[in-house]
Amino acid sequence: MKNLWKALLMVRACDPWSFRRRILYELLQSLLPLVGLYILKLLIDSVTDASASAYSPLTLLAALCGIFLLTRVVSALSSVNNDVLGQRLIDHVSDLLQHQSARLDMQYYDTPAYHDTLHRAQQEASYRPLQILSNFMALGGSMVSIIGVVAMMITASWWVIVVMVVAVVPGFAVRLYKARRIYRFRRENTQLYRRTSYYGTILTARDFAKELRTFNLAPLFRGRFVEVRKQLVTRLLSISRRLGMLDILCAFIEAAAMFLIVWLLLKQAFAGAITIGTFVMLFEAFRRGQGYLQNLVGGIAGLYDNRLFIGNLFEFLQLEPAIVDPAEAVSVPEEITEVQFRDVTFRYPDMERDVLKNFSLTARKGEITRIDGHNGYGKSTLVKFLLRLYDPDSGAVLVNGVDIRRFRPSQLRGRMGVLFQDFARFYCTVGENVAFGGTKNDADIQRALALSGADQVVDSLPQGTETLLGRLFDGGNELSMGQWQRVALARALVSDAPVLVLDEPAAWLDHDARKHLDETLQKLKEDKIIIIITHTQ
Repeated sequence: MKNLWKALLMVRACDPWSFRRRILYELLQSLLPLVGLYILKLLIDSVTDASASAYSPLTLLAALCGIFLLTRVVSALSSVNNDVLGQRLIDHVSDLLQHQSARLDMQYYDTPAYHDTLHRAQQEASYRPLQILSNFMALGGSMVSIIGVVAMMITASWWVIVVMVVAVVPGFAVRLYKARRIYRFRRENTQLYRRTSYYGTILTARDFAKELRTFNLAPLFRGRFVEVRKQLVTRLLSISRRLGMLDILCAFIEAAAMFLIVWLLLKQAFAGAITIGTFVMLFEAFRRGQGYLQNLVGGIAGLYDNRLFIGNLFEFLQLEPAIVDPAEAVSVPEEITEVQFRDVTFRYPDMERDVLKNFSLTARKGEITRIDGHNGYGKSTLVKFLLRLYDPDSGAVLVNGVDIRRFRPSQLRGRMGVLFQDFARFYCTVGENVAFGGTKNDADIQRALALSGADQVVDSLPQGTETLLGRLFDGGNELSMGQWQRVALARALVSDAPVLVLDEPAAWLDHDARKHLDETLQKLKEDKIIIIITHTQ
């Protein structure tokens, strides 16, 4: 019940007024049909025996139409309210997922278990909390309606109520079994669902388009997609067929209950124990009562089902980062003169070998420190240590002799200018791409563009720094990888941070651009610690 309660609080937090209106509308929609049913009984009795009714048929007809109109109005208002609440919930849960994903350590991305957890959370997040609210509303509304139906049916026979209740028990058991079986299936096959998503991305995303066509890979990945889908569909249909047979058996039981109850009501009507209007009311009450009981059963089964699946969302939201602010943080020095890696050893999760073992290095202000090595020897991992995206398994990283674990990670990262080997290409304007490095000042952006050589790129674009980059959105302009790298370098330079770390900074640059980069680094080295990572030729 804990997760169900948390889900309700989540829905209420999205829009408290829409949440309250949802409860009011559900209550009205539960009561109005019963009021209409009683008025119908009075109307029929007034037609068959005018002296038995205190109201004229015209008055009762007007009341019946009024109830019908009110029911439709409440239904329309409820539908609009549900749409509002649903959209607010999507926004709220998306914000929770994005915030949680951004605060977790990079090491989570290195484990398949994390991606399974995230996938399950994303699948359930947008609608499960609202379904839980609907289940609770269905329970409450059905209980109100059932109490009214029981009050009507008790005048006929208590046996009618017993049969009506017993008839839905098998269906209830089947619904619980179905919920548990589908949940287990979805959890056990999370990786297969992720594989279909991955193959679909390969077949449709721009990043894979060139090689997909050049090497004729589309048939291969389409085949893999189809094969995985066949596995999923075969297993799911096997479960569905078994559940379908159980549903059919339940339908026979409910039909038999209907026959028995209507037969009991007919006996009383023929015997003159109840009027025609009462017979119609009781028959309709039974028919609706079955529906209300089904809603009640559905609400309980739905809560059971959603309790299982909503756990996936809370499982993800309960993950905690290991890299957090220290209890007694030390301020990062304004002037950084030395960065030291001391006996650093590290192994990525689930790997069998150390990426780095007892590695030591000192970089000082006024020097260009170059780290050269073969691919896979952990050079890029050093950048992650310096930014505290990861912590080493042993050893330490020091800034001015102070262990960086004593600094707030956000403050430490703000003192670093970084160009990653796999730099991001943000499909935003040129100015935004550069400003993401730590400033919105136009003068700083122009300075960084000039230092990186990206000013030449900007001069060739139609709207200068206001030009949208990439071809993902209308009006965007694509750049070559070398041009993208110069923009990313400007992002690393814009904050004028005292430590500059460049991972393969010339990988995509031509001869002139490399020469410009070397000149820029010579200008900057007197005021900065510069670390350049390259691979062995």
